[in-house]
Amino acid sequence: MVIPVSLDYLSGKTDTELDSATLGRIREISVMPEDDKKQVFLVLDALIRDYKARKTYAQ
Repeated sequence: MVIPVSLDYLSGKTDTELDSATLGRIREISVMPEDDKKQVFLVLDALIRDYKARKTYAQ
């Protein structure tokens, strides 16, 4: 199995490695019309914000 990684990951500029499922989702989002992308990002931003808040309050 080949796992695609970015040049930044290979060169050590980042430690983020995306699995194929995540990368596939990003590709799907990248071809959406701008209005649809904005909606997806709004939902993602809200989910990430809520995750960070739960994580903070759990400590």
